[in-house]
Amino acid sequence: MSENLYDLLASRFPKDRSQPCFLLGDGTAISYGDLEAGAAHVAGRLVAEGVAPGDRIALQAEKSPEVIMVYLGVLKAGAVFLPLNSAYTSAEVDYFLGDAEPKAFVTDPPAWVAEARRHPPLEATVARAADDLASLIYTSGTTGRSKGAMLSHGNLANNALALHQAWGFTPDDVLLHALPVFHVHGLFVALHCALLSGCPMVWLPRFSDAEVLAGLKRATVLMGVPTFYTRLLANPGFTRESAANVRLFISGSAPLLPSTFAEFEARTGQRILERYGMSEAVIITTNPLDGERVAGSVGYPLPGVELRVGGAAPSVGSADTSPASEGGATGVIEIKGPSVFSGYWRMPEKTAEEFTKDGFFITGDVGRRDPDGRVWISGRAKDLIISGGYNVYPKEVELVLDELPGVTESAVIGVPHKDFGEGVVAVVMGEGDEAALIAEARRQLAAYKAPKKIVFVDALPKNTMGKVQKNLLRQQFAALFAD
Repeated sequence: MSENLYDLLASRFPKDRSQPCFLLGDGTAISYGDLEAGAAHVAGRLVAEGVAPGDRIALQAEKSPEVIMVYLGVLKAGAVFLPLNSAYTSAEVDYFLGDAEPKAFVTDPPAWVAEARRHPPLEATVARAADDLASLIYTSGTTGRSKGAMLSHGNLANNALALHQAWGFTPDDVLLHALPVFHVHGLFVALHCALLSGCPMVWLPRFSDAEVLAGLKRATVLMGVPTFYTRLLANPGFTRESAANVRLFISGSAPLLPSTFAEFEARTGQRILERYGMSEAVIITTNPLDGERVAGSVGYPLPGVELRVGGAAPSVGSADTSPASEGGATGVIEIKGPSVFSGYWRMPEKTAEEFTKDGFFITGDVGRRDPDGRVWISGRAKDLIISGGYNVYPKEVELVLDELPGVTESAVIGVPHKDFGEGVVAVVMGEGDEAALIAEARRQLAAYKAPKKIVFVDALPKNTMGKVQKNLLRQQFAALFAD
């Protein structure tokens, strides 16, 4: 029996294929039947042009319904989908194309799909096994050349089914989709939940306050990055009434500030559901749909996910309260489960480095677990600061700074220091007196954790998913203590 992800998704499309899938900004809709037909023609064209199971198909383009037709058509044909950020330069794209060696490179999906409609549709999905490759997702490459995470049909299917259940999706939902679709958040997390429900999506090419506010009138679920919520809160048109139709607001891809969580609840009466994921495993943990959502926590592991901290004995799923999960110590998070990738494309040595001998993937994220299994993320291991021989976790310092008057958002980094090895530096959006902020940080933190300098900036460098690019800040301020 085939375990092609396409068959799972298509099996959940509404029986009446005339039901809308994409609700577009001009008032028109694209039905599930249109989506299914487009994918079948794409698959037919790929097979006719000699694409074989396992061949890679790359796509770099702006968001459109045709991108999804290409994605599903690639799956249906048994090929491997390689989405590329539309902002990548030609030099960056050359690296990905050289590394993945795709059979085709799609840059104009509407035209490509239009041409595909001249080919007979592929009726039967090409059979694939659960461990066959479905997609290559390249990581951001902030610590070296980008790596292609190999995600199988089984990886994606297991994660999609778990999220669909955990977040209570039904055919009555309407998803507001304003995320990019070159990343796992928009392409796998959001899209798969909607397709498995057979529900419509308010389809926005990108986030804008006005379009999201209008879309909230029809939507029941919004998935976003923290920037979505800060921008909504900055808009006076975002009120309790405008959010009343939405049953669930989900945030991920970057840490959600506790102050944003609190302000959102005060404004709307609803608590944002924060979750934790990464390209190599899609979603790993989530706050509960029904139950306490705690600011700063990313919730509990999804069913079937084994999560441990710093090499402790594994504990499985959100219900686990075994002694192994009760230590509360901070360490690097390691995971194992059906949605965890098999390794990095053509990088066996790097893959071996990233997995433990007993098969756990070393995420590189630093965190801890409460006695009840709730997970908290402190930051990336590579962002750990060692100052005067002491470990400083940037997140702990940022949480203090972000609550101080005048501070909008902070990013704490370590830069070379002749006495301490690394000096703690806070790069802050906002305004204030440097000495006063440092003094207040020292009042709440051990002296070695407090910033030695604070730099005020108009904006923090962030990637497309809202993550602060601390590597750029470390480069920019590397000479701060040189004098």
